[in-house]
Amino acid sequence: MAKAAKKIKVIEQVRYSCALAALHSVLAIDRAVPILHAGPGCGQRLSTALSTTNGYQGTGYAGGHAMPCTNSTEAEVIFGGEKKLKELITHSLEVMDADLYVVLTGCTADIVGDDSTEVARGFQKQGKPVVCAQTGGFSGNNFVGHELILGAIIDQYLQPSEEIEPGLVNVFSIVPYYDAFWTGNLEEIRKLLEAIGLKANIIFGPGGGVNALNKIPKAQFNLLLSPWIGLTNVQQLEEKFKTPYLHYPVLPIGPTETSKFLRAIGKYAGLPSEQVEASIAELEKPYDYYIERSADYLLQARVGLPSRFITISDSFYALGISKFLVNDLGLLPGTQFIIDNIPAKYQADLEKEFKDLSPTISAPVVFTNDSGTIREKLRETKFRGKPLILGSAWDQMIAKELNGYQLSVSFPVADRFILNSTYIGYNGALRLAEDIFSVLVSSNY
Repeated sequence: MAKAAKKIKVIEQVRYSCALAALHSVLAIDRAVPILHAGPGCGQRLSTALSTTNGYQGTGYAGGHAMPCTNSTEAEVIFGGEKKLKELITHSLEVMDADLYVVLTGCTADIVGDDSTEVARGFQKQGKPVVCAQTGGFSGNNFVGHELILGAIIDQYLQPSEEIEPGLVNVFSIVPYYDAFWTGNLEEIRKLLEAIGLKANIIFGPGGGVNALNKIPKAQFNLLLSPWIGLTNVQQLEEKFKTPYLHYPVLPIGPTETSKFLRAIGKYAGLPSEQVEASIAELEKPYDYYIERSADYLLQARVGLPSRFITISDSFYALGISKFLVNDLGLLPGTQFIIDNIPAKYQADLEKEFKDLSPTISAPVVFTNDSGTIREKLRETKFRGKPLILGSAWDQMIAKELNGYQLSVSFPVADRFILNSTYIGYNGALRLAEDIFSVLVSSNY
């Protein structure tokens, strides 16, 4: 008797990319250049997905068509591509002005079995700043790729420091380019830490770069501001340099969570509590002013408030936004969809955070990377009014179908142009409130 055919699971509109897409983490480091050992077209397609059509961020100095690439073909599959990679690195060192060169491998190189790390090691022996990360697409998604790149830099490039700089904090948090708001968010984190008397060492974006990388071993401690991404990296730094780390899993959005975050940081850093409280009081004043000024609109509810809010996002934004909307704006949550393929060992901790959004309010969580599944569950939900969907540009149609509101906050943000906007902290919360209520107001026109 013939066996029944296996059902094939088709995933619609996956909201992340492959490990090689973490080339953007290299592009986000000033004076660093990615060198791709991959097939033709991989880099350009990933660049289009994560930068060009995700907030229209652009490609930068060494992105897009400027990225050095072996463009591996049938010849490299048959005979191997190590010789071609060595030639490419040699020429890249000659023509690309940079202080760090990061080789990233694609599926072709990793399947064939090219020892790309050994090729990079040959240049390291010559004193050249070249490292290699094995980022074949089957290694995982771009979150895993981000960790692999940081891991390669820590292992192959960073050197121990004889001195520790008091108050210097390495910040590991959101994934560059994947988060269309990454530059503004990281800058706001810097401002928050500096407001309580710490020095933020942020690798990615303006003010960071290879100089910031070189400072990593000098830090008093590492801050991981993330539910799970980057945990392996701060543990790696602890093992290599004996640098302790603080893991704070919630992206601080709004006064409730941001003040809680700053108190936790201040306590861990050994700062005087009165110093931290004085800074918090000053930081909260502008937020209180603008929210109080908008009370006429918010309290009279001239436009119908959403019955429930839904997040369709990575674990960073889903948790941070939910806590802000519940604790600071008083909105009620519906199902929260987590789309970053979070490893099972971290899911229970995240579910606990959603269970305790406030002393009396919790939210159900669904872990899925399938947009089709998300749409089916939303269609099955009986909303008493208009829902607010905080997701991506792909969610415009389901929001319209449900007669709801929609705002793109997570990949792909293809319907917005982003420069330095932020949703983090007190200022970022004001911007998020502006964006949400502007959607509500505009729906009447």
